[in-house]
Amino acid sequence: MKGSFVRFLVVGLVNTGVGLSIMYVLLHIFHHYWAATFLGNAAGAVVSYALNRIFTFKSGVHLSTSILRFILVIGVCYGLSYYIGLQFSSWLLHQLPAAVRPFKKDVGILIGTGLYTLLNYTGQKYFVFNAKKEAVVIHD
Repeated sequence: MKGSFVRFLVVGLVNTGVGLSIMYVLLHIFHHYWAATFLGNAAGAVVSYALNRIFTFKSGVHLSTSILRFILVIGVCYGLSYYIGLQFSSWLLHQLPAAVRPFKKDVGILIGTGLYTLLNYTGQKYFVFNAKKEAVVIHD
């Protein structure tokens, strides 16, 4: 697992580019925060799963097991991160001049993305693609 966080960040640049692009396009076309973040995150998640399984963690965990765990981790990370991001940006921008308040959702996406990255790495490394955890389960 040495260097897995660096590889995770490289993969993250790719899937974040995909996901954020979709999020911001959809946000500014449809003006719906949750739909934009959900669809952008879903697109980034597909890229993330494939690249993290093969490149980041070089995982041998059974495909069906890792996909179910991946979906669980992505869902929890998504809900927590983007909710906290939106709430924090609302609070933060309320402290600033009214001219910046319309950017609450844009800032929420950035904050949510940062938090999502940290939570997602932890979940993927220790729950989704953890071959040692899988080996313990198989031998029980």
